[in-house]
Amino acid sequence: MESKNPVFARSGEWKRGGYATFDAPSSAQPPRPADASARTLEDWYAKPSATPSQSRRMTLDDVVVRTASLFVVLLAGAAGGYLGVTRGGMGFGIVLVPALVAMVLGLWAQMSRKVRPGVMFAYAALEGVFVGGISAFYASLYDGIIGQAVLGTLAAFTGMLLAYKTGVIRNSPRFTKVLLIAGIGYGVFALANLVASLAGWGNVYAGNGFLAVVVSAFGVVLASLFLVLDFDHIEQGIRNGLPVRESWRAGFGLMVTLVWLYLEILRLVAILRGND
Repeated sequence: MESKNPVFARSGEWKRGGYATFDAPSSAQPPRPADASARTLEDWYAKPSATPSQSRRMTLDDVVVRTASLFVVLLAGAAGGYLGVTRGGMGFGIVLVPALVAMVLGLWAQMSRKVRPGVMFAYAALEGVFVGGISAFYASLYDGIIGQAVLGTLAAFTGMLLAYKTGVIRNSPRFTKVLLIAGIGYGVFALANLVASLAGWGNVYAGNGFLAVVVSAFGVVLASLFLVLDFDHIEQGIRNGLPVRESWRAGFGLMVTLVWLYLEILRLVAILRGND
């Protein structure tokens, strides 16, 4: 099944079924001269041997290591953003600048057909500054909210992983289509809400009413379900024997979803605690 995840879909290799797709079927190939096979064989021998990093296939351990390394940089950036707001007197509005730059880098990493670990690390650092800054803002209003959001994120991740591995929730073309439509709709709504907030027309999340709770809860559920796409695409990549470099793309996609999930849970917890 073709990947619809924006991170994985940029790499055509995620859509292939393995080594058998490197060449077209013999029935689909045009007739070749009699000596074509000999020339092809000579070309193969003339080419340099593949390095171990080029020939090695992606494994789950590779994905885990890459994901962990990106999260280390993310947490370092988050610590800087948190301390900058709480002790350095940095205004919350300033952390929006790294968030905007991170958005551009994230789109670059997603749309590039070449795997770019450096861009991914830069995204992780800048997005971490934003996450740390917004966490500090909420922590100044509600004691212990960061720990609650982290535990909620871990619980959601564990629950979705168990649901996926046990077959309770599985990816399918219809599931992917519905999820992408919902994700695009939610993104448009969030953008419109941001514009309205900046223009002084109101902010859905600013209140503690029923609508704010429903919208935030929908965001949490949506981000949690996107983890299923991440799990499925990682499993497909390992099954299809993709090159080890694709583990960077897999780890990056998983990190992006988990950061999104954390921010949604953080906002939902703040709304719920504001209703107490």
